[in-house]
Amino acid sequence: MQAQIKGSTMPVLEISLDLNDRIVAAPGEFSWMSAGVQMRTTTQTAGAGGLFGALGRALSGGGLFMTEYSAPAGMGMVAFAAKLPGAIVQVDVPPGHAYLIHRHGFLCGTEGVQLSTGFQRSLGAGVFGGDGFLLQRLAGPCTAWVELGGEIVCYDLAPGESIQVHPGHIGMFQDSVNFDITLMRGIKNALFGGDGLFVARLTGPGRVWLQTLTVPNLAHALAPFLGGENNTSQAGVAGAVLGSIFGNK
Repeated sequence: MQAQIKGSTMPVLEISLDLNDRIVAAPGEFSWMSAGVQMRTTTQTAGAGGLFGALGRALSGGGLFMTEYSAPAGMGMVAFAAKLPGAIVQVDVPPGHAYLIHRHGFLCGTEGVQLSTGFQRSLGAGVFGGDGFLLQRLAGPCTAWVELGGEIVCYDLAPGESIQVHPGHIGMFQDSVNFDITLMRGIKNALFGGDGLFVARLTGPGRVWLQTLTVPNLAHALAPFLGGENNTSQAGVAGAVLGSIFGNK
């Protein structure tokens, strides 16, 4: 099996499959494939040992059903394109280790990949789409690929070293990093600062991947161009952009 990430702003992951190779992908991630590749949709993969395991994976954002790709004839190629401007990161997960990633970050992985809920916190109605804050736990042993929005900024935190981050910018971090959600300090900051009520605290040791682009920030930036009698043409352009990004992918 060979993997290649092509492009920059809107990258695509191309994976060449040999005989007996299998790739497990989240639902809706498929972009294109060669004639020699077969697809199989199933619940019994990505660490799901039964119905409850599949349901737990679905609640984490991974989907009730997953898709397996294989090349029975011994040769094939399958591609997964990014849905947002950003980057695709390859993650090698050794036995006994794991990563926590944002709920829509998992793109695909080799056999042995395990997806489950790693962190869930209710932050009140209307926050993060009313779904609270949730992270997927990505375990192995496997090689996986994670999609992150915008540019990526990495920090290697020493033991006891902390960084406070807006929750939407959390892309991925090693499971050795301690993670918690706390209230923004200061009543004026929380109510009038415009940065939200909550902040994430990440404490080392371990590596942290932060993403500069979040879906809520993108939607907020496009909001002025949507709707309004005097913004018909602008709304059409912005609507087309949103449709291409959040449409049938």
